[in-house]
Amino acid sequence: MSRLLIFLLFGVVPPPAGPQVLSVYPGAAPGSEAWDWKETAAMGPQDGILRIANVTRPTVSVFLPEKSRAAGAGVLIVPGGGFRILAFNHEGTEVAEWLNSLGVAAFLLKYRVMRTDDPAGKSQQEQMARRKEAMEMGVADALEAMRLVKRRAPEWGLDPQRIGILGFSAGGYITASVALTQDETARPAFAVPVYAFFPEDRPVPAAAPPLFAVHAADDRTVPAAHSIRLFQMWRQAGRPAELHVFETGGHGFGMRRQGKPADYWTERLREWLEAQGMLTTARR
Repeated sequence: MSRLLIFLLFGVVPPPAGPQVLSVYPGAAPGSEAWDWKETAAMGPQDGILRIANVTRPTVSVFLPEKSRAAGAGVLIVPGGGFRILAFNHEGTEVAEWLNSLGVAAFLLKYRVMRTDDPAGKSQQEQMARRKEAMEMGVADALEAMRLVKRRAPEWGLDPQRIGILGFSAGGYITASVALTQDETARPAFAVPVYAFFPEDRPVPAAAPPLFAVHAADDRTVPAAHSIRLFQMWRQAGRPAELHVFETGGHGFGMRRQGKPADYWTERLREWLEAQGMLTTARR
């Protein structure tokens, strides 16, 4: 495991060459003050995905692009994992590196997930209760993280009005939920849910940010209907939205190439971000 990932996992402030790691809350996260179990991390031997479980202390890791190419925009990244784990490199650090290559700052959120290391959590009823709780806490953590990043944006040379959010699967649910907030202090400039889990219809605020949704038609874990629902919600509310449903790609493709149509979602997103004015310094 790399030194960088070790720093990010345990919330240790790394050397100057590494990312800054910030606590989302000044103290214990509200609603989980009594959580005292140990956070764990394991690298998949076959897929190379770093899975973080039993998160109790939400953090944001700051990845800044080279100053010479910085565009003054930023993105809060929300990895997926079914509210059980976080696919921290696959849908986190790899995304941050790609955004930095575009001149965009990246803020990787490590949010609270359901506890999975105890016998009491084996029953289906308890699993459902924990998942519901984790969904609510994940959204709360992301809203607070957006407030934090927007508040401190000038420290990193960013425009607070140019901070968006991008999330995968369960993180896509959180991403869409943050985009639906009525709270201006937490509202993102744009939202990018990727193969998002989003099972319900909700009212879309008049000030909801532009949406860019991505899915694969052959996704058997979270059907493309979830992203189609989000697109329709935005369009029916008269808000800007773009939807890309690729023929193949499955679920959980992240940034990795598979030789399938979904490989090209990042190219489409780069074009969209450019059209939104997020890849230029003109608006700084």
